[in-house]
Amino acid sequence: MNVFRLALLCPLLAAMGWTQGTRTWEQTKYDEFEKGTSHGVAISSDGSLTLAPAFSALYTSPSTYLWGLAADAQGNAYAAAGSPARVYKLTPDGNASIIFAPQELQVQALVAGPSGAIYAATSPDGKVYKIVHGGPAPGKSPEGSHTTAEVTAAQEGSKPSPAGEFPRPSVAVDSSYSASVLFDPKTKYIWALALDRQGQLYVGTGDRGEIFRVDRDGNGALFFQSDEAQIRALDFDNSGNLIAGTDGSGLIYRISPRGEGFVLYSAPKKEITALAVDGHGDIYAAGAGEKRGATAPLAPVTATPPSGGAAITPGPQGSATPGASTSTFTAIPYPSVTSVGGSEVYRIGADGSPKTIWSSHEDLVYALAFDQAGRLLAGTGNRGKIFIIRGNQYTDLVQASANQVTAFALAPKGGLYAATSNLGKIFLLGPNPMAEGTYESDVFDARNFSQWGRVEVRGSGSFDVFARSGNVDNPDRNWSLWKQVDLQKDLPVDAPSARFIQWKAVLHPGKPAAVIESVTLNYLPKNVAPEVDEVTVVVGSRVPAGTHIEPESSGPNPYAPPIPMVRDKHSIAVKWKAQDENDDSLIYSVYYRGDGESRWKLLRDGIEDRFVNLDSDLFPDGGYTIRVVASDAPSHSPEDTLTGESTSPRFEVDNTPPRIESLNTKIEGDKLHVTFRAVDSFSPISRAEYSLDAGDWQTVDPMGKISDYKVESYDFTVPIADKRVIDDIEEHTLVIRVYDRFENVGISKAVLQVAHTVVNSNGR
Repeated sequence: MNVFRLALLCPLLAAMGWTQGTRTWEQTKYDEFEKGTSHGVAISSDGSLTLAPAFSALYTSPSTYLWGLAADAQGNAYAAAGSPARVYKLTPDGNASIIFAPQELQVQALVAGPSGAIYAATSPDGKVYKIVHGGPAPGKSPEGSHTTAEVTAAQEGSKPSPAGEFPRPSVAVDSSYSASVLFDPKTKYIWALALDRQGQLYVGTGDRGEIFRVDRDGNGALFFQSDEAQIRALDFDNSGNLIAGTDGSGLIYRISPRGEGFVLYSAPKKEITALAVDGHGDIYAAGAGEKRGATAPLAPVTATPPSGGAAITPGPQGSATPGASTSTFTAIPYPSVTSVGGSEVYRIGADGSPKTIWSSHEDLVYALAFDQAGRLLAGTGNRGKIFIIRGNQYTDLVQASANQVTAFALAPKGGLYAATSNLGKIFLLGPNPMAEGTYESDVFDARNFSQWGRVEVRGSGSFDVFARSGNVDNPDRNWSLWKQVDLQKDLPVDAPSARFIQWKAVLHPGKPAAVIESVTLNYLPKNVAPEVDEVTVVVGSRVPAGTHIEPESSGPNPYAPPIPMVRDKHSIAVKWKAQDENDDSLIYSVYYRGDGESRWKLLRDGIEDRFVNLDSDLFPDGGYTIRVVASDAPSHSPEDTLTGESTSPRFEVDNTPPRIESLNTKIEGDKLHVTFRAVDSFSPISRAEYSLDAGDWQTVDPMGKISDYKVESYDFTVPIADKRVIDDIEEHTLVIRVYDRFENVGISKAVLQVAHTVVNSNGR
């Protein structure tokens, strides 16, 4: 066990001691640490690892969902559950029992009264029950009151099972508890309960957005009517006003004891999922879901399992989750929170000013509470995490072995109970740190076979660091064993050279507390030769001046913009793709070789871009090949430098225009008879055109019709529609131009003159 303070960041000495090409993998930010796996280690938003509070599972219930949690003065925890609907009691020594098992589908909310009574609300079409301990013996309950076992038996006996359903099996319910209906709001859903200082119960309902106030005797009346559909969360501020959060427009109401409502805040999110108030009077609210028009109606969902299968019941966000029952049943959906847009936590100051203090795209907040140290805790899904939020800072504290953390309640000795759904469990979050915490980093891919160097750790307190490596990305597939890193002696990692590596930290309690702020691993990848791909030569084009192409890294980027080119008869554009698995900087050399030649001749050297423009006039007519050689010399010493190369397809250069030979013209009546021959020294004749007397260019075919030889003969006649006679001389100008395959053009001209006798109007 090492107890010391490390500050091993000596980049200058490191650069002097290592060869060129040494690289580092550093983890020092929350986003980097969050990718790893934590067991008893908390991750702070400022980028540090510390021991988390002790966190243990106390009870795993038969129910899939625990919606609410309360605790009494003796430290007993009570959980409101669904699928199946139950109220569970968990004593501080870990003994669990069922104290209420109604026929409704969910026990959605509950609170514990100062006198020891438990108030539980059921849904859908449910009621508010009062559950008390130490009532009359079974069979001797006063009128209107029954033991919870009697309630269950009466409900099961009085309601025949619908066709196709099985009767609910009987359950063992603690007969020392009795339950009675305290209040029936006659509404679809009951989402939240809250008790004021006078012992009056407030009931937040859904479908009509109503809040009812119920006195100790069960007399209830409408207290507040919202224009929202759902009242999702209730709490009290320090002045005794009721705070209510809604689903629909994400409103937070402050409601006076007289029922006068005032909207404190309209949140950017559509649903307020949780509320908490601190000792200074600041209100904290969690919002989730995007505001996208009207809220979908919360209709019951019927799920029928296949033969022999398990029923599926919607969990939080309406996600399909295997239920506990194998019979057909109707389940209520959780309010319409979706993971789209994530979740936020807002603080509304005592002066009414709001501020967003926390947000996440992945974690949805289901519960807010203050622990006994006054820290704000957020229970989230769907990764089962609990966060501490302090101002604009936060800590990823612990992770439950369940999908959603849905409720909190104070526990004895400074602890905090936490309830979860999917699976329905009760956890204890202790005030003291774990006896030991372990953090495993994510797997680092060096992308090449690498040699591992020192690990530099910045931190304090007592911790150990281990490392292991392998050549597949899954550490469970025959990696090396964990080996401790000797930080005291500043030795390299004792792990085989490989492509992948992972480190692990084990934190121990002590003074000062164990803190890891950054971990940096030095490594040296084995140098791999660069690769050159797709050497392209475009004759008659060039890359515009000022063009700069970013270097490619370990592989060609399919989304990279193409290298631009423009037409230029006197240029040859050469471009290529290249990659280096080490991400080394590359320089290029360009060579050429003509047909029949054996040696490559250097054209350009030290090129940093992936293209070059060549002067085509420097190349005699003929066929050529280009070779591009890439070197990683800028990133390595001369003895470690490697090269890669590639050769272009053969291309041809033709700068010489074709010649027009034996051009003969003769006027035959009203036609001009033309013959000539086109000759090129390198490439076939592409086409020929003529223009008579500055008229439009007209294409003419060779005598063989197909133009595919270096020598082509032409014989054709041209109608003379307009005889141009000046001073008794008829004159015509014929221009011939001929193109070869490389668009080189040869031009020739013929002028024809024929003497005429002009006859005037007098016949002379």
